[in-house]
Amino acid sequence: MSTPQHPLVLGIESSCDETGIGIVRGTQLLANTVSSSMDEHVRFGGVIPEIAARAHLEAFVPTLEQALAEADVTLEEIDAIAVTSGPGLAGALMVGVAAAKALALATGKPLYGINHLVAHVGVGVLEGSVLPPTFGALLVSGGHTEILKVTSLTNDVQLLGATIDDAAGEAYDKTARLLGLGYPGGPAIDKAAKDGDKKAFRFPRGLSLPKFVGSAEEPGKHRNNFSFSGLKTAVARCVEHFEAAGEPIPVADISASFQEAVVDVITSKAVRAMQENGLKTLLLGGGVAANTRLRELLAARCASAGITLVVPPFSLCTDNGGMVAALGAQLVAAGAEPSGLDFATDSSQPVTNIVLEPRS
Repeated sequence: MSTPQHPLVLGIESSCDETGIGIVRGTQLLANTVSSSMDEHVRFGGVIPEIAARAHLEAFVPTLEQALAEADVTLEEIDAIAVTSGPGLAGALMVGVAAAKALALATGKPLYGINHLVAHVGVGVLEGSVLPPTFGALLVSGGHTEILKVTSLTNDVQLLGATIDDAAGEAYDKTARLLGLGYPGGPAIDKAAKDGDKKAFRFPRGLSLPKFVGSAEEPGKHRNNFSFSGLKTAVARCVEHFEAAGEPIPVADISASFQEAVVDVITSKAVRAMQENGLKTLLLGGGVAANTRLRELLAARCASAGITLVVPPFSLCTDNGGMVAALGAQLVAAGAEPSGLDFATDSSQPVTNIVLEPRS
């Protein structure tokens, strides 16, 4: 029998192209089963929402059964259900939320509609890991690039900075397409960059000029924000130059230089935000957290600044049900009120809205 401090929670994730089912008891991860539809999107060069939603429908029951078997528990033993309510692709979110509501209605279990981004941070409490009462988080993924200040996983998350256009992962995908490297772009560019010179081209660092960042005393509007659209355009112009000259495109050098521009601005802004907010611990999350150069440069800059860097295992950085269950377990243990069955998905759910409140 689970105690209030160690609730057994089922987590459901369907915000993009991964159908994730996770089961957590307190902070112990019992199962984390993921079914990805990425291969179905490759020929389109990006995620097609309708295909993703259909894939969730097909994968949900088998993924659920596999997770329950792996955790060696039954639905009757589950104390609560948590599901990603946003942000994400509207159709994909609807599939997961509809399934979660059906399970909650059939079993009588309390249901929590939770924030996908905060769930990425929630994995930091799994497997005996301990986070300080207040810490920072850097989320870098296909759809989000954000810097957060977390005072409480269950009721106090503050947005310090975010992308104003493309997320880092989107920039990788679009640049990979320009270079003929295929989809997904992150791993392809990271691999190509290993044979390139990161100083071959000086690509722009978006929103890094003094007029945007200001100073610690008088912060500019975009001091902690990101922009990658200008970088993507600069890469396109570079490729066009070589094509117009009839010369081979130096894919490795462009990849390395592009990647350096991305990780340089992300890491410098994240570390500065930690210092200015007095935060000594930084958690890195999101699918792009697998990028080798991002990890390398962020680790170096955090070490120089006296900041402890926490990077969850890669399987918990990408979208998964374990992170949803982890945050759900924290909410149950904290006595948070369930969302009930009468809530809608929110494809643009702000990070400050950690769990959806029940409708009155």
